Amino acid sequence: MKLTVNAVHFNADESLVDFIQRKLNKLDQFYDRIIDGEVFLKLEKGDKSKIQKKLVEVKLNVPGNSIFVKEKGESFEEATDLAMDVLTRQVKKHKQKLTEKSHTRPPMEVPVADEMED
Repeated sequence: MKLTVNAVHFNADESLVDFIQRKLNKLDQFYDRIIDGEVFLKLEKGDKSKIQKKLVEVKLNVPGNSIFVKEKGESFEEATDLAMDVLTRQVKKHKQKLTEKSHTRPPMEVPVADEMED
């Protein structure tokens, strides 16, 4: 899957980008038609504490739709793991909806020819 990682107002470490790439590549085992994805890494300032929360936003483009997840954590790795849990559920749900639609088509009616009596 083609993945774009954007770090907002800071430079992301190469190991962090590799970690995110490896994690999101695991989604291909649930649904192999994911076109591409975008990841935004942001630092969110806390109200009273000096500790900044890490925010990970993931947008996956699938045929006919997009899946979006936003998660916070103490580290980017933790936020990525939380986002992966949600993404896994959403990707499975999306795939299930597609398969249900394709299996619930009404049966085609076959015209019955009138038998001619000789």
